Amino acid sequence: MTDSVIFRFPAASLSETSRLATALAGVLRPGDVIALGGTLGAGKTAFVRALVRALAGQEIDVPSPTFNLLLTYDFPDYCLYHYDLYRLESPEEALELDIDEAFDYGVSLIEWPDRLGRYLPAGHLRIDITVMEDSGSRLFELTGDESWRSRFMTLEEILGA
Repeated sequence: MTDSVIFRFPAASLSETSRLATALAGVLRPGDVIALGGTLGAGKTAFVRALVRALAGQEIDVPSPTFNLLLTYDFPDYCLYHYDLYRLESPEEALELDIDEAFDYGVSLIEWPDRLGRYLPAGHLRIDITVMEDSGSRLFELTGDESWRSRFMTLEEILGA
């Protein structure tokens, strides 16, 4: 079975982006992999920042991992791994970051996931962020398999979508 678009969410502001991230934070579990797509400046890191803050329950510092490639955040149920793979030259470089272990035990948020090539696991949730040129708002399009679809029934109720 192929993945399909399971949810579209227009966000006209950062607070609406945070609302989506907070709702998603409530359905995450160990082993989840979220692939974040979008152009430079689309809002991938802003989305991750909102999600991490929702999990932490406070306004913590959440920098971009552009130069580090990886930042981690420890939560009671799992470690969250935030990857920015923009600077990778080959998919194998991600293996040096123990990304396969993160896939098994943590929650992985991956900016520039296409740089992983064949190492991006099946069953991941893809979130593509598009900047709407006419308004500057963002459209979040979430694509996943049936396991993600079932979780989004709850998400739609939370967001009132």
